[in-house]
Amino acid sequence: MSKTILKTEEEMALMAEGGKRLASVLSSLSDIVQKKKTNGLELAKKAEELALKLDGRPSFKGYQGYPASVCVSINDEVVHGIPNETPFKEGDLVKLDFGLWYKGLCTDAAITCPVGHISPEDQRLLNVTRDALVKGIDVSSPGNRIGDIGATIEQYVLDAGFQVVRELVGHGVGKEIHEGPQIPNYARAGEGKILEEGMTLALEPMVNVGGWKVIFESDGWTVRTADGKNSAHFEHTIALTSKGVKILTKE
Repeated sequence: MSKTILKTEEEMALMAEGGKRLASVLSSLSDIVQKKKTNGLELAKKAEELALKLDGRPSFKGYQGYPASVCVSINDEVVHGIPNETPFKEGDLVKLDFGLWYKGLCTDAAITCPVGHISPEDQRLLNVTRDALVKGIDVSSPGNRIGDIGATIEQYVLDAGFQVVRELVGHGVGKEIHEGPQIPNYARAGEGKILEEGMTLALEPMVNVGGWKVIFESDGWTVRTADGKNSAHFEHTIALTSKGVKILTKE
């Protein structure tokens, strides 16, 4: 992972424009998932089509050999699933992780979408993961430290009875898909790099129903929970500005 790259106000404004476009793509994909009669491959095609219409370009396709425009991970797949033609079924948790280049700058976001009715436990998993992201964003102000983010996310997740994945982290983003610093979803408050104005960061809690351990599949991409229990993933790109934290990947 490269060094931390601080952005100018103009660059952060451009990333905000790109982030709105990214959010609209994810929103459209989420609507399709709700209808159930689709699959990951169809979503990947739709994501690329929508991105191009919005003058953007999917950032993941071809990155280090990844073959699709969006990562589609189902149930116990944590992240980086490769889209295929297997139809989604009632009760599935579908994680969509999407990156977008827009005018030379990249944003990154992820959502977890329920297919039809899901179990109460899975609904709580979604709620806790989404709320953990919000709590992480709330402590990402300039002057705080990287450790404050991870400590806040982890404590909230643990209090809910779930576990954060430890082998995967958030990261800087903008001029490159992955920039410094790394942002673990577990840490000690008050430790780590000081957060600075101009940082643009992708915060992304990955939360498991069971244990925190994961396994890496032979396809070179898909990451699953080691115990086969479900996982959820939410992500936003944020900017640390003179006026505080701004979420860039929302409509």
